[in-house]
Amino acid sequence: MSLSQEIKAKALELGFSKVGITPAERLDDRNRLGSWLAAGHAGEMAWMSHHPDKRLDPAQILYTVQSVIALAMNYYSPFSHSENVIHGKISRYAWGRDYHHVIHDRLKALWEWIQAIEPSVEGLYYSDTGPLMDKAWAHKSGLGWIGKNSNVITRQRGSWIFLGEILLSLKLDYDSESGNYCGTCRRCIDCCPTKAIVAPYVVDARLCISYLTIELRGPIPRELRSMIGSRIFGCDDCQDVCPWNRFATPSKEKDFFPDRGNHVPVLIDLMKMTESEFRERFRYSPVKRAKYAGFLRNVAIALGNSHDPSACDVLEKSLKHAEPLVRSHAAWALAEIGASNSLAALQRAIAAESESWVLSEIQEAISSLQSRPSAVSNYSSP
Repeated sequence: MSLSQEIKAKALELGFSKVGITPAERLDDRNRLGSWLAAGHAGEMAWMSHHPDKRLDPAQILYTVQSVIALAMNYYSPFSHSENVIHGKISRYAWGRDYHHVIHDRLKALWEWIQAIEPSVEGLYYSDTGPLMDKAWAHKSGLGWIGKNSNVITRQRGSWIFLGEILLSLKLDYDSESGNYCGTCRRCIDCCPTKAIVAPYVVDARLCISYLTIELRGPIPRELRSMIGSRIFGCDDCQDVCPWNRFATPSKEKDFFPDRGNHVPVLIDLMKMTESEFRERFRYSPVKRAKYAGFLRNVAIALGNSHDPSACDVLEKSLKHAEPLVRSHAAWALAEIGASNSLAALQRAIAAESESWVLSEIQEAISSLQSRPSAVSNYSSP
């Protein structure tokens, strides 16, 4: 058995689902990183433009690199999102333990195993933590292709996979680049709630619900809020409709199965969380990436989209929240629900608010309610 075969066998033993190896050559223009950044599709993710040479050329990261080992780990668990309006939707990848920790531990184990066999080898390993373009290397190494929704899709397991890489100063046996099997299918494009897939293989992050609920730190644009529905961390729609995901099988890694409360979380309960409760609840979860204020912002939007009058009490209390981001989105949510006491609550809030941009949000919410006379006819004055 060659060293390449031994590496692949060890990787599978460690829990990886698929392994590919490719020469550590500079990536070509097919990845369209430059044009994507130039179009502004990265939104506020300024870090995407950092170290462009390292993103395209692994030799800029490890001078002696000869090979890239690309690895995939299946995270699919056989559960579905709740469609009940009282529940929020957390993206499937964040139902369990933070994948960074799980993948990192396995990459480290594989790297140390290689080192034991080849003590002189130099190497580095990453899983969404360095300047490597994970999806491009997965494609080049034959793991799968980058689909029209920009996710890596494998013929064997679909797209419910995490990616990682090891850079090695060893020449190994190489796999062929994957073909593209999307064909004429455009289900992901057609189903996207915000039409974020602006062209096949091009996602404008500024419209993507995953970006809006995770990466964006400020207010979510008003015109997009109603399209977010009950999604409070990420979005799975483009993967849920992908035909290749009919081949998905449950992960052997139970850390990726849902933690209690992450699968069908109750929105009103989430909106009541203190910052310390948020940190404790999501200590080992990717959800912590949204930060406390950003997460409650998302929950407020979901409550507004639920049109559930029972949410008005917690939203009215949130008009006094210490975080301006939470106050502003609670105001929007109250107007969306349009219950009989929402106008009075918003008028009291505007009298007490000091942040100019939050005042603007509250005034917009009041104007929205006042433009619907039938919805506010039973309101009392503050």
